[in-house]
Formats: sequence, structure tokens, C-alpha cells
Amino acid sequence: MERMLKLRKVAITGGLSCGKSSVCRILKELGAYAVSADEIVHHLLSSDVNVSQKVVDLLGKSILKNNQIHRSLLAERVFQNYRLLTGLEKILHPAVYGEIEQQYQKQQDSKNQFPFFIAEVPLLYESDGAKFFDTIISVVADPEISLQRFKTHTHKSEKEFQSRMARQISPLEKAIRADYVVLNNGTLSELQQSLRELYQELKIYI
Repeated sequence: MERMLKLRKVAITGGLSCGKSSVCRILKELGAYAVSADEIVHHLLSSDVNVSQKVVDLLGKSILKNNQIHRSLLAERVFQNYRLLTGLEKILHPAVYGEIEQQYQKQQDSKNQFPFFIAEVPLLYESDGAKFFDTIISVVADPEISLQRFKTHTHKSEKEFQSRMARQISPLEKAIRADYVVLNNGTLSELQQSLRELYQELKIYI
């Protein structure tokens, strides 16, 4: 039996270390189909010959380790060079959205009746990707909390945190543009409870 209604496509976005992945994971556990732009990028760089070759052509072989693109070397190469970073994004963003659309169409045509399709896209607005989604959820956290999470998870400095944040639209602006805002300053159980409520609200409007 074919799906009678369009599968709702939802984007999860937000600032650095605000908890986007946790939100995506919890909504997946509640029953949504979920994909991650970061995981897609990892797959493209390691397995897509066309994309990986374009990246090497742009950045040079210094980003290779054991003949594979090494993400740490890639990051070191581009994050202090706006021209190279912009060039890399022009390669990756269309490929990522293309893969998201392929996975979406596969689920749209599938007999699996997921209530909605979720994609975690950190740079949604920066990459002009909002137009591809029906609903946008922005995750926000206090700057001090995000900074502490960033330092704990990445073992990098506050300077690195501020440098990365400066290349993104502000969390406040992302929240203003979104359809829903999830505040993630508290515990995991508090986040789970707020997302259970949001999940039920989203299901009402399918």
C-alpha cells in the first residue's frame, strides 16, 4: 500500500555544542527516521570517489593519510583559510543535501510508516538549506554551557570555540527563524521530557 500523505521533513539545527545530536537521537528513539549531515559528510569523504577527488583537488594531498582523507588534517587546512573553506562547502553542501533527499525519497516510497523524517544539519541556514524542509527545530543552550560541552567533548580551547562560532549565524538568529525551539540547558531527562511533548505535537500536524 502506497503512503497516502507526504512524509514530513524536519531539520534539526542550532549553534555549536548545543545538543543537536542528542535531540536527533532522542527523536529517533521515539520513532522518527533520522539522518545526520555530519555522518553523511564522513561517508562522502571516505566512500564517494567523485566528492573525495574534488576535495583533494581543492586542498591537496596533504590532507591524505594512508591514501584516505583525514578529517583532522582537512580541518587544519581549511579553518584558517576562508577561501578554501568556502570552496570545500561548495563541494560538500550540494552532495549532502542530495544524499538527504535520496534517503528521504526512499523513506517516502517505503512501506515503513515513520511519523516524520529528521535531518540534523548544523549549518542549515548558512548553506541555504531551510528551503528543503517542511519544519525546522532549533536547539539552543546558554553560551557558557555550550562552551563547557565543547571543551569537554573536543578537548579544544575557548579560542577555537569562539572561532567556529564566528563562522556561523548566531544561535539567537537561528532560533528566531525556526518553527520550534528546544532549550537544552538542563539534564538529559529534562531534554527527553520536552522532546516527548514536542514529538506528540509534531505528530498532530502530520
